[in-house]
Parts: sequence; structure tokens; C-alpha cells
Amino acid sequence: MRVVPALSGVGSKKATSCVEIQLALVRLPCRSVKSANRNIIMPETTTAAPRRRRAGGRSGNTRGRGPAIVQPSWHLPEYLDNPVEPLTQEGVEKVHDAAMRILEEIGIEFLHEDAVTLLRKEGCTIQPDGVTVRMSRDFVMEKIATCPERFTITPRNPDKTIEIGGTRAVFGQVGSPPNYSNLDEGRQTGNFKAFSDLIKFTQYFDCIHFQSGYPVEPIDIHASVRHLDCIREKMVLSDKVTHAYSLGVERMVDSMELVRIAAQISDDEFEAAPRMFTNINSTSPLKHDWPMLDGAMRMAARNQPTVVSPFTLAGAMAPVTLAGAIAQQTAEGLACIALLQCVRPGSPAVYGSFTSNVDMKTGAPAFGTPEYVRATQMSGQMARFYKLPLRASNACAANFPDAQAAWESSNSLWACTTGGVNMIYHSAGWLEGGLCASYEKFMMDCEMLQQMQHYLKPVGVTDADCAVAAIEDVGAGGHFFGTPHTQERYETAFYSPFLSDWSNFENWRDNGGVKTEERANKMWKQILDEFEPAPMDQAVVEEMDAFVAKRKEEGGAPTDF
Repeated sequence: MRVVPALSGVGSKKATSCVEIQLALVRLPCRSVKSANRNIIMPETTTAAPRRRRAGGRSGNTRGRGPAIVQPSWHLPEYLDNPVEPLTQEGVEKVHDAAMRILEEIGIEFLHEDAVTLLRKEGCTIQPDGVTVRMSRDFVMEKIATCPERFTITPRNPDKTIEIGGTRAVFGQVGSPPNYSNLDEGRQTGNFKAFSDLIKFTQYFDCIHFQSGYPVEPIDIHASVRHLDCIREKMVLSDKVTHAYSLGVERMVDSMELVRIAAQISDDEFEAAPRMFTNINSTSPLKHDWPMLDGAMRMAARNQPTVVSPFTLAGAMAPVTLAGAIAQQTAEGLACIALLQCVRPGSPAVYGSFTSNVDMKTGAPAFGTPEYVRATQMSGQMARFYKLPLRASNACAANFPDAQAAWESSNSLWACTTGGVNMIYHSAGWLEGGLCASYEKFMMDCEMLQQMQHYLKPVGVTDADCAVAAIEDVGAGGHFFGTPHTQERYETAFYSPFLSDWSNFENWRDNGGVKTEERANKMWKQILDEFEPAPMDQAVVEEMDAFVAKRKEEGGAPTDF
């Protein structure tokens, strides 16, 4: 340790110009500070907080370098602020009334014979076409009242249990794009290697709480058996809550069985509480198709959650007005949630919001727009009105992990945060309106997620936090770098980024002028290099592999209809 001379004009009682202070602070030595009244001795080096052992990341340093990032520990964020509410109470009631009129006067098509039969038995009116169902508002409100306002989902590792609803927020990675991209390969059709890489990122980052759909569709595996390889891989690489697609009988049944095997629980234990989830989209406007309905009904029958997310793009598949689009979204979503409550009262369900707008010049979907922000906040009001958990997304329309991708995703995340969204889909890696999963964008998004989750932490207001004694000690014209108050807190006082570069221009230039996407490219490679799968007993892996082999021999899921 050593002591360095005091800064001229900083830390003393001298009058100093703002420019001189700024210049002095830039040159402030990191090792010690001498104030006008005392010498504060600081260690020669600052040691990063020890990296905790994490399933999915190597704790050792096999190549003489540290971990890719030092990240905040796993936790479930919580909203402490009041949500933003664009609608008055009268406005909420008007949107609700419009949604109920759609259900009562127009109806929703259910392209599933069993669903129609069940709704007929429940007293709904079936139109002459045999698929259009009208349901009264009393029926709808009675059914959705049986849904839990909040529930937990427990994966194979109970330490990674998540809570859905209330003031909780949980985040999942991009799901379902047919393509992936990175700076090395450019844009490519999805394959199993990329699928596995993106699941590894999902496991590695503690700001990601659950696995959404396939982070990229592995087109190199035949569709009849793709679900078997993908769910098996998700179970082996990760111990977080997983999603399975509602695409007919076999895919849903097989996925539930793989999740049950991975958790090593009985059928009764599986049905006793949520262990996984699915998401379905209506075919907007006003239609639910057979494969998704079938999967969702099978999930509800076994007490597993379904997120019902109408795909309502204002100006295309929904009215051009936000109130009209949210009314249609609400009608489509509640109609299916009511059906699922007919299958099994009390089974968990989530109100899904995906309302955005289109570019009226081209018809292309637009995301991260002002309209998307407002639609998400309005959806939050409707979900709270119905006492249902809410899902929305971190979406953007950008084609490259550039400034547009950043501001559109920032807008989307802000919409989710201010709207009180409980499940944030597509939180990391989304590009091209959902058509591409980007490795570099995944890193960029996780930086934003960590910052957003840090923002949600409560603000301390103890006497020590208010720091009157520290302010008195420093006095006018002083600085706080070397005070005991700062020294006790400086390592954890502020969020520390893993991807942002806070160096000044000269240092950035002299270090190669590395752009954000280039830093992200280097980072994902280091993460893959140090990754280890979440621990799993080899006997469990073998049991899953035996099930996968058996189902493949039986032909998997039919693909010809």
C-alpha cells in the first residue's frame, strides 16, 4: 500500500472551477485519496467479488482468464412502483364491455370438436357453422374467476422455482425464430448446434429465469421427432423452468413425460403443481386452431399453465385503434382461458399481450413502438381488472444488433416494466420481428435485463443511506471518494456493466475502438467455452434417452395431415 498526494483543488476547501474538478476526477488515482484533513489508504488492487458456483458455468479458469462475466446472483425481481395506467377506470370498463360484446354478439371460432362439445355442455351458444361459439359475459367472468392470481412453477431444480403473477417479474429468452445470426456466420437457417448454444446462454445468465420456446428452430431435425431431441436437450443443459409447444397430441404428451422424468417425480406429483408451461396464440382475428387448443387442453387437464397470447397487430389482424385492438385481444384470450377452466377449474392460465402495430406503408410488423408501449400498459390494466397474470415481450423489428435494436428493445422492456408484466417473453436475442435469434443481441439484451432488474431493487432510506454524517464530514468543496462511507460501499453501490464500455474516447480508441456488437461477439464465445451443463444424474439422462429412442422408433409425431 502507498499514499499519493492530495489532488490540487479536489478534496480541499479551495474554490475550484467545474472544469478543473472534472479534469481532476478523471485523473483521480484508483489506489488512494488524500483529503485536506487526512490520508485514506486504499488497497493496491481491487478484487472482484468471488464468482459463485453456478450450474451451467465453469467455476475454474482453465485458460488463465476469469469468467466471461461476474453477474448478480439468481433472484426474482419484484415491481415496487405503481404501474403506468393510460386508461381511466371508465376506459377499462369500456374496453371490457367491448370485449364482452365481441364474445356475446360475434363469437370466437374454436376449431376443435372436443372444445366445442365442452362449451356447448357449459351453456355456450354454437352457431350453425359448428365452430363459432358465443358465450355470455357472466359465463366468462365466472370461469376466469377460478384461475389463480399467482402460482409457482417448479423445475427439476427446486432452487430455480419461479413465481408468476402479483408483483413478480420473470424473463425468458427468445423463442421460435426459424433463423439465427452472429458476426462469424452471418444469418443462417436454424440448426441443432445453434439451438444448443442459445439454451446454454439461457442457463448461463441468471437474469433469465425460464426457457421460452425453442430459441431457434432446428430445421436439421425432422419435425416428427424434433420435439424429442429439443426437450431432452433443454432438460440436460438447463435446470430452469421450460416451455413445450402445444402442437397436437404427441408433442404435448411426450414433452410432459420428459419433464416428469427429468424431475424424477410420479404422475401424481406432476399434476399436483405446475412443472412446465405452454404458450398458445390465437389465429387473429377471432379464431383458435386445433393443434394449440388440443395441447392447451391437455396441459390444463394435468394442472399445467397455459399462456394465451392473441397475435393482434393493430391495422392488420386487429383494429387500427389501440382500444379496439386490446378489446379484441381480451376477447380472444378470455374465451380460451374460460375453455381451459371448463377442462379443469383452477388450472393456471396467463393473459398474454402481443398487441403492436404494423407499418402502414408496407404492412410489416413494428415493435418497440410508442403504440406497443401503450398497448402493453393497457394490457396490464386489463389483466389486473380480471385478476390474471400478464405476459408480454421484449420485441424489436431491427435486422441487426444495432442502435435501432437497442432502442426498440429498450422501449419494449420499459413497456413491460411500467405495465407490470409478470412473464417477459423473448427477453434476450430477438431480431427481425421474431424471425431471427442473434447471439450478439442475446448478450446486449442480458445487459439491459440486468440493468432493468437492478433498477427494480428497493432504495434504502436508513440514516446511513441518507448519509448526513458523511456529507458533514466532507463539507463544502470536498469529495466522497475516500470517505469511510464510500469505502464501505463502493464495490456494491452501483450497477456494474459487463458489456457497456464506460471508458473515455481516447482509451476506447487506443484499445481498438471495439464496438458493442464486437464485444458481444467475444463474450458469447467465452461463455460457450466455459459452459457446463446443469448437474443431472446419469441414470436420469439414460432414462430420458431411452424414452426418446422408443418414441422415435414409434414414429414420433405425425406431420402429414
